[in-house]
Amino acid sequence: MTENDPSTHDPAAPRQPETGQQAAQGGWAGNPYGEQAKPESGGAPQYSEPSYHAVTGADPSYGAQNANPWSAQGAQLPSGQTQQSVYPPANPYGAPGTAAYGTPAPPQPKRSSGKLLAGVALVALLVGGIAGGAVGYLTGGSSGPSSNALDAPKPAQQTGNAPAGSVEAVAQKLSPSVVELQVSGQQGAGEGSGFVISTDGYILTNNHVVEVAANGGQIQAVLQDGRKAAAKVVGRDPTTDIAVVKVTGVNNLTPVELGRSDDLRVGQSVVAIGSPFELAGTVTSGIVSSLHRPVRAGGSTGDQTTVMDAVQTDAAINPGNSGGPLANMAGQVIGINSAIYSPQSGQGGQGQGASEGGNVGIGFAIPIDQARRTADTIIKTGQAVQTYIGAQVKDAPQGGAQLGAITAGSPAEKAGLKEGDVVTKIDDRTIDSADTLVAAVRTRAPDEKATFTLADGRTVEVTLGGQPVQPN
Repeated sequence: MTENDPSTHDPAAPRQPETGQQAAQGGWAGNPYGEQAKPESGGAPQYSEPSYHAVTGADPSYGAQNANPWSAQGAQLPSGQTQQSVYPPANPYGAPGTAAYGTPAPPQPKRSSGKLLAGVALVALLVGGIAGGAVGYLTGGSSGPSSNALDAPKPAQQTGNAPAGSVEAVAQKLSPSVVELQVSGQQGAGEGSGFVISTDGYILTNNHVVEVAANGGQIQAVLQDGRKAAAKVVGRDPTTDIAVVKVTGVNNLTPVELGRSDDLRVGQSVVAIGSPFELAGTVTSGIVSSLHRPVRAGGSTGDQTTVMDAVQTDAAINPGNSGGPLANMAGQVIGINSAIYSPQSGQGGQGQGASEGGNVGIGFAIPIDQARRTADTIIKTGQAVQTYIGAQVKDAPQGGAQLGAITAGSPAEKAGLKEGDVVTKIDDRTIDSADTLVAAVRTRAPDEKATFTLADGRTVEVTLGGQPVQPN
């Protein structure tokens, strides 16, 4: 880890088990066909489908020992002799003169055979069943003319605008502003998403979407109406996975409306739009599943590990959705879809794993408040600024984030923080791991003041610093 970058753990420090609101592991949701960032380590939960089988058995009431009530031989008598025409009467539909219509058949001596009585009962049940079936058949018919849905006329065509606050309304508002980014470079090719933030062609996306084209590569933006335009990287920040590109040669661009992410609530509805698996303009919906989720997603190469203070959602996000908008039901962008959890790749679906896997209902977006600040700095200066405190950090054995080496002249040193201090809270936010501390710092602006609560009960006010980000 660099001394001025709190995002990297002390390589000599053992990694402690993460508890509470620990760093969720995420993998890139974009660039499924190009070079992916290197994964972290871990295992993957496996799932299996239950199997089903049929249970069969024999019905003892129809065994070989039972008499056939419809047989001409009838039931067996105790003596082993056969009683003829026991039930029903012989030839019930025959010509007059037979036992059914002619002279009654002579009465037969009564027998107290259990088998005979069982046979008679069975016949009665069978006759009842036949009668019931006949009634069902007769009443199941239709006495009126038949009707066929194919003969009915088409309903009236839909008119008017989509209902306000519906997924349809959000899609209609945002889709014209969402673009597909096709990227190529020396390390390969891929694609992702982005969205227009200005009429003069600025597009906000993820760093990992355009990273492969950062050094002499090519980017092509495909608009919703099919127009294509060349784009170039304006600036990017691997530490927050944010990048800005600009298209040229097109006009009539429609910028999105940016919302705010500091007042999001768990459970509120959201809509994601992007180009998963090159299926441009795909719309999915869900809810905000969690807030302030520290997500370590691998990011770019080198020692700057991306840790996001992410918005978690169950809206379907797949490879290719990266860089696309996550919006509230007013059609305002409240996040940038960036990562997905992918069990196939181990602990968190980092890098390659996310491109190999698909949506499992756990996606992560960069809060728009953080992305907006970074994008504004990139557009104005061409370079992102990272918020930092200037201390190494690792997981504390008893929970919290333990500070390592403190950089001379850094915000941490100026505030009086010492090596070995364990941070358990920043303002009202509980700090249960090193990644949580990094995410909490990076989501704030440089020069912002924050109160650090330490494990020994002390509180320290820190004025956060800012330093230019050098993309790899």
